[in-house]
Amino acid sequence: HGPNGEDGTIQGLLTLMQVPFVGSGVLGSAMGMDKIAMKMAFSQAGLPQVKYQLVMRSQIYSNPCIFPKLCDQLEAELGYPCFVKPANLGSSVGISKVRNRQELETALDNAASYDRRIIIEAGVVARELECAVLGTDAPKASVVGEITFNSDFYDYETKYTEGKADLLIPAKVSDEITHKIQEMAVQAFLAVDAAGLGRVDFFYVEETGEILINEINTLPGFTATSMYPQLWAATGVPFAELVHQLIQFALERDSETKRN
Repeated sequence: HGPNGEDGTIQGLLTLMQVPFVGSGVLGSAMGMDKIAMKMAFSQAGLPQVKYQLVMRSQIYSNPCIFPKLCDQLEAELGYPCFVKPANLGSSVGISKVRNRQELETALDNAASYDRRIIIEAGVVARELECAVLGTDAPKASVVGEITFNSDFYDYETKYTEGKADLLIPAKVSDEITHKIQEMAVQAFLAVDAAGLGRVDFFYVEETGEILINEINTLPGFTATSMYPQLWAATGVPFAELVHQLIQFALERDSETKRN
């Protein structure tokens, strides 16, 4: 996960070396990693999202007159709670949930220590649903899963500490919601030009019936207990077959690239 692993850099090196590899190429990897570019691609594809704002490190580290105005603007446009995230990091590193002005200022400063571009998203009360995508030009979507947890949000500790979160597969949602999420997952996958595999995360606001796309992960966790392989196992594609299909997709794409 993270820089140099799923951001297009190693993919570019492997492409130059003419070595086939599983997963997205340079473009899909870079867009999937960069939350700003990803959101712009989703917006262009017509996928609904939470409200968000882009902030530069230079604005946060600016003179004492500008920073308070920036915070005023964020409060007015997004309100509380909201989430402050570095644009280009994985695994929830540097992400903070903020509920007041003091926490906002601290979170912006923290995120700026990780990245020169920061994204601030409006908070939403919703269930967190995920869908796995497999393929390249004609990708398919898995059943839908749900993540439940008792912590304030799905942060680094919750993600990687055993017993802190539960995966419910399949999620207890209607067929209509399932089909809509599967369609949106494929749309998101194609919007960033992903390839091979991807896990698309959603917010489902039960009160209004809204489905909001959160993000795509172009190199999702792939242990036996990770959401991605478990979603496909529940869809009828066991682990060994999943690995085989991903390798086949990689070899086919490599052959096509060399032909072109």
